[in-house]
Amino acid sequence: MAEQHTPRSLIVTLYGAYGRQTSGSLAVAELIRLLAAVDVDAPSVRSSVSRLKRRGLLVAQPTTQGAAGYALSADARQLLDDGDRRIYAHPSPRAADGWVLAVFSVPEPERSKRHVLRSRLAGLGFGAAAPGVWLAPARLYDETRHTLERLQLAPYVELFRGEHLGFSPTAEAVARWWDLPAIAKEHEDFLDRHEPVLRAWQSRDHPGSGTPAQAEAAYRDYLLALDSWRRLPYVDPGLPADLLPHNWPGARSAEVFGRLHQLLREAGAAFVRSVLS
Repeated sequence: MAEQHTPRSLIVTLYGAYGRQTSGSLAVAELIRLLAAVDVDAPSVRSSVSRLKRRGLLVAQPTTQGAAGYALSADARQLLDDGDRRIYAHPSPRAADGWVLAVFSVPEPERSKRHVLRSRLAGLGFGAAAPGVWLAPARLYDETRHTLERLQLAPYVELFRGEHLGFSPTAEAVARWWDLPAIAKEHEDFLDRHEPVLRAWQSRDHPGSGTPAQAEAAYRDYLLALDSWRRLPYVDPGLPADLLPHNWPGARSAEVFGRLHQLLREAGAAFVRSVLS
């Protein structure tokens, strides 16, 4: 089944990959040209920019040429900076590193916030140990704090650091707290889509260099791989290897993305510069 890349997601991915290397502001016409390379039409770009602006992720800011444009908001920059530590890092976590626990309680008149809290914690990669008690690897504390503060959910949550002391073995408990087969399937899907792309680029004599058409192809393949990959470190929070099933596919998918990043990011930047020049 073909992967679905939404226009809004691709725009955020584009800003995260390349927008912060420029003045930070991109004109809608520039966005349209850049997103056309990944088969997003102009009306979809315009409507997605409007939605991202309403959500507070993009703000109006002139480009360096003085044209009307859009840049990342301060909240969006914080979101992407936090995301960089997940997307581009390759940690080797240990069970001894411990956990960050989020314990929340929402008053009945504000019960709608319970669903928001659960969905946000799940989106950060937390597993549910019990109703109102969620946990994730301890290194995610800073990002969790930033997210809860940005969404004004911090008053309902207490955060703790700790270790698992029993009663079941930690590996068995982890298999209850996270849906490991579903996470493994996400990694396998990424590999199915993007490992052949990596092999194709590695078969070239000089990958990532050459004609403008090759630069555009590198940009396209990198942006699509990044748009797929940037979700995975949130679905899979990077659990210690000794707590995961044998032949866990996460390390392989991280390696494939890392190699695509090394091969294609700078070649793709050449295409972006050609559009913005």
